[in-house]
Amino acid sequence: MSISEVPSNLLLLSIFFLILASAYFSGSETAMMALNRYRLRHLVKQKHKGAIKAAELLSRPDRLLGVILIGNNLVNNIAAALATIIGLRYFGDSGIVAAPFIMTLVFLIFAEVAPKTLAAENPERFAFPSVYILRPLLWLLYPMVIATNMASNWVTRLVSKGDQTRKQDDLSLEELRTVVDEAVGKNNPERRMLLRILDLERATVNDIMIPRNEIDGICIDDELPEIFEQISTSQHTRMPVHRENINDIVGMLHMRGATKFLFEEHPTKEDLLKQTHEAYFVPEGTPLDTQLINFQKEKRRVALVVDEYGDLLGLVTLEDILEEIVGEFTTDFAASIPEIHPQKDGSFYIDGGALLRDINRSLDWEISTGGPRTLNGLVLEHLEFIPEQNVCLQIENYRIETLQIRDHVVTNLRIWQIPNT
Repeated sequence: MSISEVPSNLLLLSIFFLILASAYFSGSETAMMALNRYRLRHLVKQKHKGAIKAAELLSRPDRLLGVILIGNNLVNNIAAALATIIGLRYFGDSGIVAAPFIMTLVFLIFAEVAPKTLAAENPERFAFPSVYILRPLLWLLYPMVIATNMASNWVTRLVSKGDQTRKQDDLSLEELRTVVDEAVGKNNPERRMLLRILDLERATVNDIMIPRNEIDGICIDDELPEIFEQISTSQHTRMPVHRENINDIVGMLHMRGATKFLFEEHPTKEDLLKQTHEAYFVPEGTPLDTQLINFQKEKRRVALVVDEYGDLLGLVTLEDILEEIVGEFTTDFAASIPEIHPQKDGSFYIDGGALLRDINRSLDWEISTGGPRTLNGLVLEHLEFIPEQNVCLQIENYRIETLQIRDHVVTNLRIWQIPNT
């Protein structure tokens, strides 16, 4: 029986099933491409059968797209041919002209836009069942798929001039931050911790170290009663031991060793030096994520930060880095933490030695931290001179008034945040 002898009702029914097939191919294409790759990998580890088969197909996207597009174009062309026959039967030559326009509208709505929209909204729901049809079709149409891919790859190489570098799935830091925001939620308390972990590589030991002038160390040249008093009242578990100059570090003293020293019958400075161990030095500018790993590798908890000339700049502890991730979780009464005093008019009195990072976190501000570390350093860099009298200035969206200047240092300031207009 020739095609002209096939009843019109059967042709219409065939077109209906071809539209369904086209909708399947269109939805499958969108669903497979819209799958979250990181969730897919997780489901593969969980031994999800549909995810495993989908991952196998996506490992060769050229073949996957090849079988989908071959099937889609095949059913579309057959449906268009059958619609032309029906148009010719009922409307003559005008039916031949009308059929392509009618079929384009029908396929656009029912076989393209609608299924692709649904698949994009629920990719897993569409993709995982589809793999059980796509895999056999790939096997059945394999020769045609290979031939098509060879031709398309040749055209691709011709257009791209041989550049076949593939884009990797590696995410940038900002992309990871976006993933955290979407996966965890902006109001989730775990979000801040995750974002701080991502920010570790941006910060260095210089940003969180205790400055040299604030280091609480034991001077071995002091009298024994002074050393006893300092050890007895210290809130630290480890303290550097130095000679007259803080740069002349002898070693680090753990309070366990200091306790043995205090209970000696006739303690001497030599006994104290026996309890010290070699100090651990790190270069300035070491990223916090690197230093965290180094602390673990070296089995250390305290490091002394030095510059390129070997001069001591400050001290950084493992606790300091952990607090960068989880926030402050201990109360250190000996720590010199600059205070921020809110005022009724919305301004803040802030110590000049306050770290800009701490100010930003405490007040949810965005003062630039690319240069100086402290508020005093920021003001002096902006002024480019040390003021002899109090001055008022504006840096970014912040108005700053110096309140006290002592020993060439701005010790107290008043700051307002200027609203964006």
